[in-house]
Amino acid sequence: MKIILDGHGGDYCPEQAVLGAIQAVQKHNDLEIVICGNEEVIQPILATNYNGNKISISHCTEIITNEDVPTIAVRQKKDSSMVKAIRMAKEDSSFAGVVSAGNTGALLTASLFVAKRIKGISRPCLAPSLPTVIEDKCFVLVDCGANADCKPINLQHFAVMGSCYMQSLYGVSNPTVAILSNGQEKGKGNELVKETYPLLENTKSINFVGNVEARDILTGDYDVVVCDGFSGNIALKTIEGTALTVMRLIKNSIKNGSILQKIGGLLIKPAIKKLKSTMDVNEQAGGTVLGVDCIIVKAHGSSKAASICRCIEQVIMLAKNNVLQKIKENLSGIEDDNEV
Repeated sequence: MKIILDGHGGDYCPEQAVLGAIQAVQKHNDLEIVICGNEEVIQPILATNYNGNKISISHCTEIITNEDVPTIAVRQKKDSSMVKAIRMAKEDSSFAGVVSAGNTGALLTASLFVAKRIKGISRPCLAPSLPTVIEDKCFVLVDCGANADCKPINLQHFAVMGSCYMQSLYGVSNPTVAILSNGQEKGKGNELVKETYPLLENTKSINFVGNVEARDILTGDYDVVVCDGFSGNIALKTIEGTALTVMRLIKNSIKNGSILQKIGGLLIKPAIKKLKSTMDVNEQAGGTVLGVDCIIVKAHGSSKAASICRCIEQVIMLAKNNVLQKIKENLSGIEDDNEV
């Protein structure tokens, strides 16, 4: 299996990208990785840490930064590591997919205009996996920011793709699908939710279970939570911010507490460490761009080697379980609406 890695873009790239690639090929004997990036920068890092032949470099002269305007960068920086990585994967079917920790907006733009939409999909979306209160169980949030304004048909497609994604990545045979709303009762929600509800009810390829409130999405009762990108991004950032705040409050409470509280803090230190690991972005799967005709995984911008390695393994799992084919097959019966 061959995978392309964007060597630039993340906070700790290219070093951590290279080290992540090394970890991946050491864990998977049948894996080859091509790193797109500046060869003069990447080669010394690779030579210092790896002496095998499963990693190669495809030289690029440009880099898309977080300060770049996505549409302009993708159009003008055609020899950037990100654009070249997606173009190579699109043009050569021997590549299973792409991993990038770069500019999210640029990655979504490049995915849409270079990899192209799957026929029948109205819009691509970004689907991150998030932890729940059930140990080792995640749920998928679609969309988390690619589409701020959506139509019901878009959310229907997100639901189908999210369901296929849960089956392919986590092996969930009949994923439960819910739509994010301001109440569990049927009839709650804004106009978008109310119009989407009957569409999802009548989509035979998904296991739709109704509305879900934001407070319940981490319970582990739902496998896929569908929403527009505006609501999804708020939900995602709220979860991340709350997790950081809770950890900070616990730490300050122990630090500024009595002797007994400090002793108690030492006793629960392993549990806190485990909780921190659960909420750490470097311990989670990357977000996948669903709806384009290529497997593209977005690693968190602050990803280090272990996280890059996990994202590479995510591509492997999605490719082996034919996620793209599953999405295409499950679109049957859904009206093709190509309006963006």
